[in-house]
This record gives sequence, structure tokens and C-alpha cells, in this order.
Amino acid sequence: MSSILNETCIVGIGETAYRRGEDRPKTDFDLQLEASLAAIAEAGLKPGDIDGIVCPIVGGKADDFAANLGLKDLRYAVTSHTGGAACVAALASAAMAVAAGVARHVLVPAGWRGYSGPRARGLASNSSDLGIGSVVRDFYAPHGAVSAVHQYALIASRYLSRYKVPVEALGMVAVEFRRNAQLNPLALMRGKELTLDEYLASTMISTPFRRFDCSLETDGAAALIVASASKARDMPQPPVYIMAVEEARPYPIDEFANRQNMVEIGLTQAAPRAFARAGVTPGDVDFLQVYDSFTINVLRQIEAAGFCQPGEAGQFVLDGNIGLRGSLPVNTNGGMLAEAHIMGMNNVLEAVRQLRGAAKDRQVQNAELGVVTGLGGGWATSGIAILRR
Repeated sequence: MSSILNETCIVGIGETAYRRGEDRPKTDFDLQLEASLAAIAEAGLKPGDIDGIVCPIVGGKADDFAANLGLKDLRYAVTSHTGGAACVAALASAAMAVAAGVARHVLVPAGWRGYSGPRARGLASNSSDLGIGSVVRDFYAPHGAVSAVHQYALIASRYLSRYKVPVEALGMVAVEFRRNAQLNPLALMRGKELTLDEYLASTMISTPFRRFDCSLETDGAAALIVASASKARDMPQPPVYIMAVEEARPYPIDEFANRQNMVEIGLTQAAPRAFARAGVTPGDVDFLQVYDSFTINVLRQIEAAGFCQPGEAGQFVLDGNIGLRGSLPVNTNGGMLAEAHIMGMNNVLEAVRQLRGAAKDRQVQNAELGVVTGLGGGWATSGIAILRR
């Protein structure tokens, strides 16, 4: 698979403005369509050139995109049902479709009305499906754990207790990402700096999570185009090569409290496979774009991806390593905590910009190799992509 994926590239990216509500909010699909058109244009293509789509987990379906983009030859359509890992896991489907000759130009959109759309409380109360939904409804919600912030707070409490990690480590994740956002004109939190004292004084949401431990509710969308390396050479943007993509899940997937290791995530299995396929190591990586739905998930993924041993990420962060000039710059755009929560797709786009050398004031010097992660379904389904310029 590594040789197949290494022959495909991300050749175009696009996104909407990121907002927190507006007078007449667009639908999820409207936002996705806007971002898709921007990505298609940046790749030097016309909408009709798209013949493959990895559909988003929320919003438009294949037929919606085909009808609105005027696609006459849509050969391939699939959806990666991996929750927050979907934007990363989607790269494997797109790359394999291109490499196998099933499609030439595959569109991967994502986006939603994360601010003006339905709230988590309403979604949880309507959960009646078997599997994860029924576990939340029958076992977690009766005790008050009705949404992601409550459920991840339980995991965070276990992690902090097990490894004796101070809450200041969570705070420094929020502070560093907010610092990066000051260099990003697209970031919702640009112009709103954050200190560790302000973090510690902020409202407690669900112990140990404070306000600034939680990602931003955002309206917006982002998209990218995958094509073959041979085609990419004649396209207007510098190609970003897909070296490897992997996904994995812990067991049992439908609840976390009775796992052998409650804080383990699928990245523990996926990351070694990805690095082996790509023929590189964590020490070769120039930056990391991590799915930062909550600050605790940054620590967990830094460890699971092999950049630290279990329990060491807190000190790694406190020592300044994840800053823009640190040993491992993380979420140089501000991430979902400070730029926008677009299901992690905005982090994928930031990786592309870094590898193009187009991140301007927040550019990582001589960036050649980047890693992007996703974290979603079952509180631990993971995706990882290794990209190079």
C-alpha cells in the first residue's frame, strides 16, 4: 500500500470563512459546496473534472455533489464512518481510488454548522441506535455524561491521575495553540491571546476541563483534491505526497470504561503501521497536526504516535516542545481549539500549506515531512496520515 499511496498527491485545497453564527446561516451542504469549489479552482480544475468523492459524515451525499457541481462522470463515491478520524482516513480511500485508476480527481469535503446547527444535548437525547449511541443513552447519560465534554472528562481524569500530570500541561496546550492562532488570519481566536493564568481562572465545564480545554463550535467547511503524482506535475500548486494512511480502533469500540486501558486510542496501533509503510520514524517528522477536540487528546495522541512514552507528553508540552519553534511544532494554525472545529479538515489543510512552504509567519522552517491525525468514533477511533513535500 505504501508504494500505491506514495504515487498520489493533494493538489488543491479550499475553505470557507470560519464563523460563529450569522444572521442567515448556510446549510452544512452549502458550506461544503463553497469549500469544494474553492479547492477545485485552486487545483486548476473545473467542477466537471471531479469523478470521485469521499463524502463527508455530515452534510452532502454523493448525489448532492453530483447534481450541484454538474458532474457527468462520477465513478467513485464512499464515506469513511470514523467520526473525527474521517478527514484523515478519507485520504486512504481517495489515494487508492486514484492509484487503482478508478478515479482521476477525488474530492474530499468536510464541514458543518457546528455553532448554529443542532446542539450536542439534542443529539444525545435522540440517540436510540444500537452500539455507541445506546451505551451513551443507557449507561453514561443517566449519570450526567450526556455529551463529549463529559465523556472525555472522565478519560482525562483517569489519565491525569494515572500519570500524575498537572493540569498546567493541559493549559499549555491551549496557550500554545492560541499563540499560533495570532499568526493565522483565518483563526477565530486571532486577536484573543491567552495566558496560563487566564486558562486556570476560566470556567470549569466538566472536571478537569475548563472552558479553554474545549474546541470551538464553528460554522465552516474545508475541502481538498487528490490526484496522481503524474498529473500533479502539470497542476498549478506544489504537490503534497501521501506517503501512508492508517486507521485503527481499540476494543471494545462502543464504550471506554471497561477497556483494559481506558486511555488507549487506536493510534497506538495505527501509527507504527503508518511509519513502517512510509519508511520513516517519528524523529523524522517536522510538524504534527493533531485532532484537538479537547486538550487531553493532544497529550494522548502525541504519546500514541510515538513522539513520547506514555505519561511523558505533559512534561514534553511544559518544556515548550510543541511551540512553533519547538522540537515538534503542533497545530501551527491554532487547531480546533483556536482556529476552527471543521472536523479536523482545517488541520489537514494546514499540513498542506506547511509542506508547500506557504504558511507565512507560522511557517515551520524547512518542513519536508508532516503528520496529521484524527480521533473520533468510540472516543478512540484513530486515523493518521504521513505527508511529504
